[in-house]
Amino acid sequence: MTTSIPATQFTDPAPAERLERAAAALTANRFAVEILDDAAAARTRIDNLIPAGAGVLTAYSETLRLSGIDADINAGGRYQALRRGLLAMDRVTEADDIRRLLAGPDVVVGSVAAVTETGSLVVASASGSQLPAYSGGAAHAIWIVGAQKVVPT
Repeated sequence: MTTSIPATQFTDPAPAERLERAAAALTANRFAVEILDDAAAARTRIDNLIPAGAGVLTAYSETLRLSGIDADINAGGRYQALRRGLLAMDRVTEADDIRRLLAGPDVVVGSVAAVTETGSLVVASASGSQLPAYSGGAAHAIWIVGAQKVVPT
């Protein structure tokens, strides 16, 4: 027997009360949290948060791609966009350099699979390449999370 799950369950934005509870829980866990109105506001905020010339790694993320943040960082010329350089490197002869760049950028910008109202972050990935930077290798981590990703538990 299979059960159908309505698609809107994972595409509709969370209600404002849920966003506020998640933000409060993340703040209690010592994260800086901002609730922004839309992708345009997120793009502007990213531009204000990251200093020009910083080495920035963008994690593969549909959220970043669809919002335009990925292109702002990787094609804009304001930052040292690490993703472009990584893609040009030889996976065999430069494997150690690739590993170091992935693990310790000045700033990593990405997203998460989910944020719970209790302040937990869920990170899931096919390759896991963003995990070293997310877990403390980057000097700063910035996650752009759509309101549809905020869930009760």
